Amino acid sequence: MLAFDDLLRLPDLDDVRRYIPKYDQPGPRYTSYPTAPVWTEDFDESEFREALARARNRQLSLYIHIPFCERLCSFCACNKTITQDHAVGGPYLDGLEREAEMLASAIGGERRCVQLAVGGGTPTFLTPQELARMCRVVDSHFPPDANAERSVEVDPRVTSRAQLEVLSEHGFNRISLGVQDFAPRVQRAINRVQSREQTERITLDARALGYASVNFDLIYGLPFQTVASFGETLDQVIALRPDRIALYSYAHVTWIVKAQRGFEKKDLPSAERKLAIMLLASQRLGEAGYRFLGLDHFALPQDELCVAAASGDLRRNFNGYTIRAGVDLIALGASGISELADAYAQSVRAPEPWREQVMKGHLATLRGWRLTPDDVRRKWLIQRLMCQGEVSERAYANAFGEALTERIPDLRPRLAPFVEDGLLVPDGEDYRVTPLGRLFLRVIAMSFDAYLPEPDLERPMFSRTV
Repeated sequence: MLAFDDLLRLPDLDDVRRYIPKYDQPGPRYTSYPTAPVWTEDFDESEFREALARARNRQLSLYIHIPFCERLCSFCACNKTITQDHAVGGPYLDGLEREAEMLASAIGGERRCVQLAVGGGTPTFLTPQELARMCRVVDSHFPPDANAERSVEVDPRVTSRAQLEVLSEHGFNRISLGVQDFAPRVQRAINRVQSREQTERITLDARALGYASVNFDLIYGLPFQTVASFGETLDQVIALRPDRIALYSYAHVTWIVKAQRGFEKKDLPSAERKLAIMLLASQRLGEAGYRFLGLDHFALPQDELCVAAASGDLRRNFNGYTIRAGVDLIALGASGISELADAYAQSVRAPEPWREQVMKGHLATLRGWRLTPDDVRRKWLIQRLMCQGEVSERAYANAFGEALTERIPDLRPRLAPFVEDGLLVPDGEDYRVTPLGRLFLRVIAMSFDAYLPEPDLERPMFSRTV
């Protein structure tokens, strides 16, 4: 595993620059394996119900998707519905209640929920009363564990203390604030003008109400970002001292997000500048006491993510990095993605068609995938790489009772270029990711992907890895 002390020995930009032409290519983020484009609509409601029935003996994690936003943030690739009409909240919660009933029945028994995440969209689009109803609905069907982790994503521009109070009263103990960047020019370009004062107000309110953890989401690679301007954003972030920071690479996917087409190519940082911003952030956050976890997360040393990373228990799913292993993630709401031991399932994306189906008594399954034994093993390898920073033949053999070279006979030739370029270092029968390799983790993970299509520059499927 990549040692925390190694994080201070960041690669020099001159070293990184040599590898950008080779490794800057379209590639998955690997929040799942197989990745979502592989999934098929042949995996329908009946397949999902069968997968739920097979998953009755594992711990339970829930994700609730609230898709509504008052305003469009032009960088955002999340599934969302832009509306000023807050009357949509009530009918949407009717659908959530019906869906929760069906899911609880499908999994059977009383399984306590060890983790609940609410995302969007903008969850605080809902009123305090609607948020309270949402919590009652979920808790009545999936009782929370006594030590449950309950988190919510918020937009500081539209979030009130009253909303945080309601969520706190229902056991929410973690909060994630969308910040992205404090630079005014960048904020105007992405149509998300948000003052430091708005962010600070929600941060202080959350702490006063007893939220145990505050996370900031930042994005590098946005229009007009420079190393200097992002350095000023980092100054303000570090001063507010969130417990965690997610530092995401901007995904320019204009074939999915039409609003991004307004960004001129000249407005976006080059791959070299993006990596320079990433290196600056890694250095500055490291000097401020944060530890670099996995692909894109930072946390203070006492945070449980750091403890999990040190013990090898860090995990990654659609909600980011987590300490929960052996947990079924079940999603409620339009476009929600469930991740079970041997299957993925995604619901219909648009809120109204989703609601129509669930109100008629159907799980609104759009597509999904049942994992093969080979999928399970490759998923394990990619998880291990993304979370522990290693390719371990010994750990693989212990987990699956077979040699990794039996599964992937050309393993060593496949990894040899990464060793030659200094992205991996051999360690006995294992390979460990170097600080340079961490910048290209997605590319290393692609070497284990059995479904990866040939690159199509005219019709790309994934965002670029840099």
